[in-house]
Amino acid sequence: MSYCSHQFSLAILALLPLVSGHGYVAQVAIDGTDYYGNVPNADPIPSIVRQINDVAPVKGASNPYLNCGQDAQLASLVANANPSSQLQFWWKGGDGSNWPHNIGPIMTYMAQCVNTTCDQYNSTNAEWFKIEETGLQPGDMVWYQQNIMNGGPANVTLPPTLAPGQYLIRHEIIALHLANEMGGAEFYPSCTQVNIQGDQSAVAPASDEVTFPGGYSDNDPGIYDPTVFDTPVQYTFPGPAVVPFAAANTSSPTSSNSSSTSTSTPVPSSTASASGSGGGVQCQVSTAQTAFSMYARQPRSVSRVMRRWWESLTSLS
Repeated sequence: MSYCSHQFSLAILALLPLVSGHGYVAQVAIDGTDYYGNVPNADPIPSIVRQINDVAPVKGASNPYLNCGQDAQLASLVANANPSSQLQFWWKGGDGSNWPHNIGPIMTYMAQCVNTTCDQYNSTNAEWFKIEETGLQPGDMVWYQQNIMNGGPANVTLPPTLAPGQYLIRHEIIALHLANEMGGAEFYPSCTQVNIQGDQSAVAPASDEVTFPGGYSDNDPGIYDPTVFDTPVQYTFPGPAVVPFAAANTSSPTSSNSSSTSTSTPVPSSTASASGSGGGVQCQVSTAQTAFSMYARQPRSVSRVMRRWWESLTSLS
């Protein structure tokens, strides 16, 4: 192996911790009010985001953790929201850096917390309906997930006619950088507890609802995707269709904003089992890591870099 190849391989290996760190939802904003999530497996603070115990992905469509994430625990707060509320989900890497992946869709589901408040609701048998799905940017070359890697949030608009009540919002990223092999897709679901106010009446038909696990199969198009690196990308979203009352009001694309505009203290729903916002404890939203600051001059996927690196090494042997 030449000196240059050796140096190049070392540079690739230096990127691996950023990829293997994976991540979680560190912050949710609802109409400009910030709510902070818990670092996985850390001592919890009051939150509306259900805490997971591991930043690693959920693997396999039959995995019970596909529901709300790795061993997700009930959150103590429920936040008020309204029809057409604007939500932002801020994903971070496991070490606090920017989200490490950039290939795959972003989808959002909701489920009613039946016969109880969401801070007490066991979501094992929840019936989920899809309210938005975001995939590729115009041109079908770059995923909107790239904006999350760049430090921006995923934007979601709640349906304008959704019936009031307590709901879980299941926000999910599927990372597809290994999805050209069966079982390679990485699922990152996260559940947020909200109380929808108003007097609307729209409910999801049973035909549009799924359970998790149960809503996906490992061989679904969009989960097993042998052509995921072919361009322009041809992609089929997994799961059910977006419900009709949300289809005309789907989320705006992910944005490049680096911070929320709100400085107010989060106010939980009166039905929550705890009050306050954890004494002002906040997750620090860090800037992009230096290793990815020049992503525009590199291939858009670390997986592609590694593949080309391996091909270059084998060509020298």
